[in-house]
Amino acid sequence: MPSPDYASWRLGYEAEPFLESQLAPTPLGQFDAWFSEASDAGLVEPNAMTLATVDAEGAAAARTVLLKGLDGRGFLFASNYTSAKGQEIAHNANVALVFAWLPISRQVCIRGTAMQAPFEESRAYFYSRPKGHQIGAVASAQSQVIADREVLRHAYERVAAESADEVAMPSHWGLFIVNPVSVEFWQGQASRLHDRLRYRRVSDGSLDDASTWTIERLAP
Repeated sequence: MPSPDYASWRLGYEAEPFLESQLAPTPLGQFDAWFSEASDAGLVEPNAMTLATVDAEGAAAARTVLLKGLDGRGFLFASNYTSAKGQEIAHNANVALVFAWLPISRQVCIRGTAMQAPFEESRAYFYSRPKGHQIGAVASAQSQVIADREVLRHAYERVAAESADEVAMPSHWGLFIVNPVSVEFWQGQASRLHDRLRYRRVSDGSLDDASTWTIERLAP
């Protein structure tokens, strides 16, 4: 079977220009606006984001996680802290996030640092999840090599049997907060003259404080 002609696979973009005058004063406000538009457009899981990390040897890794919250501190996601991404963040807190909303020709690209959320915040989120998800978080030794799926199934059944009343939240599980240093909003345009507008941090402050950020246009 011949390999697909990857080089010829392209789409044309026909969006209206995305101008500085259209931006919200803060990256939080702009993200909320674009997220609402992605949701209204019927995108599947618009809260899905690629998380890129670097390990202690400098090797990069990326995977898709789900946004679990957004406030003035940053973007929140859940993880096993002993997983590959958890250990990588422990060695190097610098991370990147990408929301790829391809059907509407948009991306949001974020660079920042990740830190563990306060325990009580993680605990509140853990117990807001469906019980099956709670059991899965306890049963899975995330990122560890296992012999087969039966190992995972047996672990799930064991935890379920032990958790008839309440699942004990594991100490190695919780939320991460990604505090951005830059948030770029990318809009596809014709002839690859894409619009790239970036909020770049210039002082300490929150995502919803306009004085924290300067706005720059980047060449595509």
